[in-house]
Parts: sequence; C-alpha cells; structure tokens
Amino acid sequence: MKKMILPGIFGLVVLIALIQTIVDEPFKLAFSSTVSIIVAVILLLALVGVLVLTVRGHMIERRTVFVFIGVALMLPFFMTLALEIKVSPEVQKIYDALEKLPPGSKVLAAFDYDPPSAPELQPMADAFMAYAFKHDLKVIIMGLWPQGPQQANMAVRRALEEPEVIAKNPVYGTDYVNLGFQSGNEFVIQSMGGAFRTMFPRDIYNTPYSDVPLLKGVENFSNIDFVMNFSAGYPGTKEWVQIAVDRFGVQVGAGNTAVQAPEMYPYLAAKQLTGLAGGMVGAAEFELASNEIGKAASALLAQVFSHAVVIAFIIIGNVAFFLSKRRRE
Repeated sequence: MKKMILPGIFGLVVLIALIQTIVDEPFKLAFSSTVSIIVAVILLLALVGVLVLTVRGHMIERRTVFVFIGVALMLPFFMTLALEIKVSPEVQKIYDALEKLPPGSKVLAAFDYDPPSAPELQPMADAFMAYAFKHDLKVIIMGLWPQGPQQANMAVRRALEEPEVIAKNPVYGTDYVNLGFQSGNEFVIQSMGGAFRTMFPRDIYNTPYSDVPLLKGVENFSNIDFVMNFSAGYPGTKEWVQIAVDRFGVQVGAGNTAVQAPEMYPYLAAKQLTGLAGGMVGAAEFELASNEIGKAASALLAQVFSHAVVIAFIIIGNVAFFLSKRRRE
C-alpha cells in the first residue's frame, strides 16, 4: 500500500498539471506573489533536505524524484510569479508583419500539428486567433495534418470567449472559415497555388467553397496577404517556405516546436521566412508581443521549475555516487 502512495501522488499531480494546461476552463485558484515565493522556497528547502539525507547515507527512491518533478510541473500554474520575458527579433518580425496588415486582410492559417505538440503550439495559435479577430483580419483555416483543423477550432473557441473579441462578434463564413484537412502534403500547397477550391471544394462543415462569403474572390495565393503556419514537423514550415514563398511569393510566418525551430533559422536568415516563434519560449514571447494573456508564460515557468529540479537531482545523484564510492574505500 505504501508503495502506491508516491506514484499515486505523482499521477494526481501530473493529471492536474495537464488539465490546467489543456482544458478550455483552467482552474481559477492562484497564489499571491508572496505565497508563490514561499512555496518556491519550500520546494528549494525540500531539495536541500534530500541532499542532506543523501550526504548522511540515505538512499532516495526514484518515486521521490517523480513526486518532486510532478510538483514542480504543477505549482507554476497556480503561481502569480512571472518570468522576465523579452521578445526576440524573430518573434517581433511576426508581430510587425501582422501589424502592417490593414483590417479586412485575408490571412491563411495552416495548422500542421496534433495534440501531442499542443502544449508548445496551442498557446501560439490561441494568441494568434485572438489577435486576428481583434484586428478584423479575415482568417482562412486549413491543415495538412489530420487533427490540425480540430486544434484550430479549439483556438477559435478560446478566442471567442475573450471580451474584446466578443465585442467584435466575428461570424463564421464571413470573418473566418475552416477548410479542414487535406491529404497530399506539399502537393496540396502546390495545387493551392493554382486554385484553392481544387484541394478544398467544401469547408469542414461540408459547405461548398463558392457558398462561403469569405472565400468569394479568393482563388489562390495571390489573394492572400499573409500565411501563418503552426508546425510540428512534416509537412510543415519547410514545405510552406519552399513552395508558397519561393514559387508564389507569399509572406509566411511560423510557429514551430522547439525541436523543429533550429531547422528553420536558415530560411529566416535568407529572409524567406518572415518570422519565427520557437517552442514554449516563442509562444510566451508572441503572447507578450501581441499583448495576449495566455498559458505559455505559466507553462514556461513550469518548464523552468522542472528543469531546475532535474538538475538538482543530477547533482544529488552524483554526490550520492561519490560518497558511496568513498565509503567503500
């Protein structure tokens, strides 16, 4: 029974953290700044206590490590502590490009990711959709990944709950439309250069292309003012740059996972890519640049806390190893 306690606590902690990150209505509980600092200090003292026990020869079970990491992941979502975030030049370029678009501009939003990548990319998408609605941009949504359009619907739903967006009252079909998923990878982008309707004859709700008010006059990329791609891999940003940018001259901004982002910097340096937001940090920077309050900053703090705990246990593990080696000698 005792062996089940720590794993149970760990599972509960991780479940709460995941719910706090993913669900549409996160928990409203939040610590004050003072309480947040006290909690962080308690976590630090607990780690020091583990180190002291290790020095005294006590072995620390791996379940203890799991619990500490779980707590480190969960606590930041209830804290009011804030990291000092500065908007990087590559993220600022996305914001600047969007700021230059006049009201009524048509923006193509390509959602090329799935739920496993949502913790990094969904905050960017949420902030982007809220920004677009607040600035009267017309958004055409599509996806080269099967679950991309569903992630887009989630971003739209969250944006529509914001008071400023509610005041704008964006209407489906007039202010935004979801064309859904189309298989074919980069071939889809190539075909869209000729005519969008060849790849998307109907929207996600089975409405004919010609019956959607927003799509009247939208034949191909020449009628699109900006493309924003949220990508977790292939097909994704690289294909959008190589085809939409190089062949059809469209401006493309990208939000990528932290793993994929480094591969995109050569395109950014060559000015083929307008701007780039990479990983959780990029999401938090985009939220800051667009003045959107989202989940990326809290998630980034959770990432910092968990990394700090992992580093602490690496140090503790090395201390335990050398002390045990000395005792044997």
